[in-house]
Amino acid sequence: MTSTFQNEIKLGEVNYRLSVSTDSAESLVLDLLGSHDSGEVIADGRLRLPVEGGATVGKLLSRVLSAHTRLRGRPSRYTNANQPWTEALDTALRTTWLTPTGTPASTLIRSIADDMHRSPTAIRARLPRVGCDPDIPGRELSPAAATLLGAMSGTTQGKT
Repeated sequence: MTSTFQNEIKLGEVNYRLSVSTDSAESLVLDLLGSHDSGEVIADGRLRLPVEGGATVGKLLSRVLSAHTRLRGRPSRYTNANQPWTEALDTALRTTWLTPTGTPASTLIRSIADDMHRSPTAIRARLPRVGCDPDIPGRELSPAAATLLGAMSGTTQGKT
């Protein structure tokens, strides 16, 4: 028995249509068509595979296309992302964090991130490594917290 399932979605200016048909008890046929409202075709293709492999191949396609999208995604807005930390940067981070301002931790982290052209996540992750408590601006890590986090405390860096 032949059966067909069809779904459509519009992404931006492109209409995509995917239909899946069984042409026998053993094969699935996937047809993809992507076109602009003007009718210009920008994507098309056909894939034939065994019925029992449909769900697994669907998961595989999803993983591959997701990974490809991430790789081709927009460039990071953090120009220093993935750049090594230097001693000077560590010192600047530590000094800024330990200078009392009364600013909440999340706000200060975002401000430092903007200044250093790094993500707030990168700043928060780096703070314990320079001996600072990432939850409380102006506070060093205690020796116990530093040990727990595998980071240096202010006292082990020669600072009190």
